[in-house]
Amino acid sequence: MSKPKIFITRAIPEKGLEIIKEVCEVDIWQEELPPSRADLLQHVHGMDGLLSLLTDKIDSEVMDEAGPQLNVISNLAVGFDNIDVNAATARKIPVGNTPDVLTDATADFAFALMMAVARRIPEAERYVHDGKWKTWGPMILLGVDLEGATLGLIGLGRIGKAMARRAQGFDMRVIYYDPNEKPQTPDLKATQVDFETLLKESDFVSLHTPLTPDTHHLIDSEALSKMKSNAVVINTSRGPIVDPEALYKALKERRIFGAGLDVTEPEPLPLHSPLLTLDNIVIAPHIASASRTTREKMAWMAAQNLIAGLKGERLPNCVNPQVYFD
Repeated sequence: MSKPKIFITRAIPEKGLEIIKEVCEVDIWQEELPPSRADLLQHVHGMDGLLSLLTDKIDSEVMDEAGPQLNVISNLAVGFDNIDVNAATARKIPVGNTPDVLTDATADFAFALMMAVARRIPEAERYVHDGKWKTWGPMILLGVDLEGATLGLIGLGRIGKAMARRAQGFDMRVIYYDPNEKPQTPDLKATQVDFETLLKESDFVSLHTPLTPDTHHLIDSEALSKMKSNAVVINTSRGPIVDPEALYKALKERRIFGAGLDVTEPEPLPLHSPLLTLDNIVIAPHIASASRTTREKMAWMAAQNLIAGLKGERLPNCVNPQVYFD
């Protein structure tokens, strides 16, 4: 009996790949950059399964090009805004993702970004390397404190809650805005507020919400105008939640203290982006979940979703469970 054919849009950690190879005939895109649209359509043709990344736009055209035998789409990511889930559901194709596994790694990184911006660590390193360090001075590279500051969380999902717990160790006051009511855990000391209150009262605004039509450019010029002059914006969710032009103006004019981005719009950020000319922003290349252990677990979960779909079984982590109902 022939093995099912699958296309993997980039090399993934061996922990996931080895179990896929046991049961599948595998085509892997080996380049560092994701496949072009033409390459994606070519390689997906005739496939029984697809393991994609958030950089791959998986829409109805891709699904139709694969053919009616396409049984599963497994996304190696928590988010799945790169996939037309409605189109997949209409074709009875289950879509899998990798939730929970990257919660702590992402929260660690968001907190690290927050501290790096607040204490101007990357700027201080450049200061040393550029030969500007001549002596100790009481006014050199002054930052802002975390202890006693207010952390405003936009989104109180798993990562938002993990941020709240970390903030407690720094004696921070935590407030949050989340349009989707979520039950709090008893040990979580966070106060729910409306969006405008969060913007006005927060010293740090950290984004942990999915990208939807409602959250696109949620942090725009109007939102930034309501923040404190010492405010720091942190984004480890999705780039388009922040309007890059509005952020640039706010940072350039020093209307807020700084920003830390792990995600950008567009992504990757072009070298001619004006954001890269600023010294009060820290930009990382979308690596919040990039710990070895986390990425291995993500690959394993994506493989489990893929194999379950190929076997006609329910995906362990399915974002469109309605495909299992008539």
